Amino acid sequence: MKITVLSVGRLRAPYADDIAHYEKLISHYAPIELIELREPEKLAKRVPEKAHLVLLDDQGKQHDSVAFSRFLEQRRASGLDLCFVVGGAYGTQLERADELLSLGPMTLPHQLARVVLLEQIYRGHSILAGAPYHH
Repeated sequence: MKITVLSVGRLRAPYADDIAHYEKLISHYAPIELIELREPEKLAKRVPEKAHLVLLDDQGKQHDSVAFSRFLEQRRASGLDLCFVVGGAYGTQLERADELLSLGPMTLPHQLARVVLLEQIYRGHSILAGAPYHH
């Protein structure tokens, strides 16, 4: 299962170092591609074909880390790639999503939301692998 993270807006310090760190860690478990777009209207064209599309949204479903790891395992078992979309300061303009995911009840800056998402993707994979990171 390939994971794609589409993000609107430019990544700036100090978040860029964190993103690079988690991208490297995740790549030990699954191929990952991070795509940054400046214009939200270009998102739909960048969603990989045959990917399960998950839009980060404050109205989405919330998971604890163990439940999120089970979500990742279900997606892997489905045979589809996985695409997460992190909107910019003004959200996204996508007409479809297979699922909405919330990182919590608080609103996060889009750059921080990317870091939190990648950390949880890494944590989820480490839980599935039985690695000690989660404990």
